[in-house]
Amino acid sequence: MPIDIDKIDDTILALLQLMLHDGDRAWKGFDWDALDRLYKNGLIDNPANKAKSVVLTEEGLQRSKWLFQALFTRPES
Repeated sequence: MPIDIDKIDDTILALLQLMLHDGDRAWKGFDWDALDRLYKNGLIDNPANKAKSVVLTEEGLQRSKWLFQALFTRPES
């Protein structure tokens, strides 16, 4: 069964929303290849540094919030 890398990247970006701190930083405890793809797509700053967190770009913050709501919240009753 082929893996949909785009869905994996969307899920990781949504989960970064859970780990946000200082407004736009999130702990980078995910697969390095996935973080590199998010960086190449302009959603996070370069993850290849000594910091234990990454900075989400403005576009990354907006998409992360949208994906988190779409994937992990229930409709309001």
